Amino acid sequence: MVERKMNSLVKWALILFFLISIILNIVLIGLHSSRSPKCSAQRVHPLRGKHDERSLVFADLTLEEYSQVQQYMLKQKDLDISTKQLTKPSENFLFLIDRSLPKKADVLAFLDAKGAKPVREATVVVLHGAKGYIKEYVVGPLPNPIYYRDVTKQRYNMDLPISSRLVTIGEYALMFQFIEAEVFSKLKKIMKESFDTDEKKTLNAFEQMPRGVRAGDRKTWISFFRNMDGMYIHPVGFEVLLNHKGLNASQWRVEKLMYNGKYFNTVEELKDAYDKGTVKKIVYKETPDYGSLRPRNKPLQIGPQQFYAEGKRYSIQNNHVLYLDWSFAFGLSSVTGMRVFDVRFKGERIVYELSVQEAMSVYGSVTPGMILTKFLDSSIGIGRFAHELTRGVDCPYEATYVDTYRYIDVPVPMRFRNSICIFEHNMGQPLRRHFADFFHNSYGGMANSALVFRTITAIGNYDYMWDFIFYQTGAVEAKVHATGYISSSYLVDDSMKHGHQVAENVLGNIHTHFINFKVDLDVAGVKNMFLTKDMEYVNVSLPWMPDRFAMVPQLVEKQVKTEKEAALRHGTKTPRYLHIASNTNNRWGHNRSYRLQVYSFAGDHLPESEPEERSMSWARYKVAITKQKDLERTSSSLYNQNGMWTPAVDFSKYVEDNENIENEDLVAWVTAGFLHIPHAEDIPNTVTVGNGGGVLLRPHNYFNEDPSIHSADSVFFSPGAENSCDNNRMACLAQETCSPVLEPFTFHGFEGVMKFED
Repeated sequence: MVERKMNSLVKWALILFFLISIILNIVLIGLHSSRSPKCSAQRVHPLRGKHDERSLVFADLTLEEYSQVQQYMLKQKDLDISTKQLTKPSENFLFLIDRSLPKKADVLAFLDAKGAKPVREATVVVLHGAKGYIKEYVVGPLPNPIYYRDVTKQRYNMDLPISSRLVTIGEYALMFQFIEAEVFSKLKKIMKESFDTDEKKTLNAFEQMPRGVRAGDRKTWISFFRNMDGMYIHPVGFEVLLNHKGLNASQWRVEKLMYNGKYFNTVEELKDAYDKGTVKKIVYKETPDYGSLRPRNKPLQIGPQQFYAEGKRYSIQNNHVLYLDWSFAFGLSSVTGMRVFDVRFKGERIVYELSVQEAMSVYGSVTPGMILTKFLDSSIGIGRFAHELTRGVDCPYEATYVDTYRYIDVPVPMRFRNSICIFEHNMGQPLRRHFADFFHNSYGGMANSALVFRTITAIGNYDYMWDFIFYQTGAVEAKVHATGYISSSYLVDDSMKHGHQVAENVLGNIHTHFINFKVDLDVAGVKNMFLTKDMEYVNVSLPWMPDRFAMVPQLVEKQVKTEKEAALRHGTKTPRYLHIASNTNNRWGHNRSYRLQVYSFAGDHLPESEPEERSMSWARYKVAITKQKDLERTSSSLYNQNGMWTPAVDFSKYVEDNENIENEDLVAWVTAGFLHIPHAEDIPNTVTVGNGGGVLLRPHNYFNEDPSIHSADSVFFSPGAENSCDNNRMACLAQETCSPVLEPFTFHGFEGVMKFED
């Protein structure tokens, strides 16, 4: 009986304790919530501008428009087009659908002079394997197209041979089948003893480009790597030269093989040498998993995060962005990647177009898979590989994420979720500040908050992070950082002349990175000129001591009037201030202008004597200024990689006609980059720190003063007013702090990876 009473008391005591705990938790949560309310998801302060639906003149194609264009082209029976993923090279394949942008003059008339809205059209690339050529068509109007026209000759002033096509997924599938049947299956003993392969354990392939040494070639050195995380840094020392020029795979053949640094003409020759012991054998050895990006230690703490205490100060509607005094339209080309248009500050257009054009690398090696390699990424598709961005890593957690749609080497248009991010970012240093110590004691400053427009493209081994940054000074920055895996080769005799050893039997190969941007500035209108400024020391007599001389810096200014003179080559001394300027003046009588400030650590450009150089001739120049032309829209092309010897676009021709650039609509083509000599710290991944380049577009006498002085982010206080919130919101931040409302973490990026099947 006593025991039952004791059990009952214990039970009621536990229930009472439980209820008290719940009440205390509710009270504590309530107290905490009152101290730290949730941040407003709504904008506290109104936007300074209004969204403009006319930005849609630049908009990428919608999912519906891609489908409409595809179905329209399939109805053209005379074209006999296939859209199957594994379409053979000998068939006609609808490879690409992308936006065809209207002429600049038509767009400006529409935006500025109430002109007619330009017709909306698409570019379609068809690989006519059955006929032996490539065609580009313009299809329109959208939506509901009713016409197509061949614009190949108009755009490139040449026919495009089928050999200039890039390798499609369908051709890759045939290449893999060929290698399996004609190489691996005939070398089973070598494959097993040297690389431990079998029916379940295979090697991965990575290819050299260009595919040959002369026009019309389609001979690809294929290097093989272990099937491990970070395969690019696990070479095995086996490479095959495949001639796949024929449009029918039955015409293909193996022309050379390289095994452990030695060359063989046939599979049988290699097999015989291996069996006789006349070639040094590679003996399989288990490899550490040094290429994995899996954390070596369990994450214990979340790093610092940014959030918006009073809602986001930017807004996105369709393809139009508003941010404080800025507005712009944006897009993402499957071929060239990220781009913005009609960039305005305080309502005045600064930039008509700012876009990525090309990313190029030239490699050094003694092994064939790297010795001739010159990658031109737009020929694979830069924007094509813009996959989903990981929240909180690729972009701040609270960024706004935008989906994009593409049709390139696929049977149906594809959605790439969250492949663009936009966010306002505190750059971590003051934009400007001064502490008055001597007289008029005060402090004035302003945090450097800017808007970042970003995408990241994972092109094979390298990941390029592309940023356009909009500052409150009226400056715009375009920059790139490289990360991902280095390309490597198997260590053989004389390899160390071309890089550093980074793992057992692994050489990190020396290579260049050159990035080209198109900058179509419209400074106070389209009639602009190119000015340069620099300094020189001049020996002058002192006014108060005429017999005493001193070397004094002096401003040197020059107007450059022709395209050839305005093509500033790498490796030559160039003026440090480069300006696109207007004939109009600011209040102080100076030409309103924007300065091109390039920061780059690029290696040497490929010598112009090399036959492939014309396909990348834009990289000759740090900056080249040309007259704007609608037919000089890009510095490279989809076909330059596999047609290097007769490139569809040879940028040097834009310069060679040497047109006048005085009071003309001007375009700046800017090249930045860095030389990469791989080192141990590139394993497992190259880091973004120090690996990049770009260009700043900075107002230079464009305004009458620094426009950021009008920013509400400015802080000012004098002695005795340190705690006043009147001109210092930071003084009240402790009382205004709120906790962020976060979106749940999601990721769908693996939905868009390449699939080698129908």
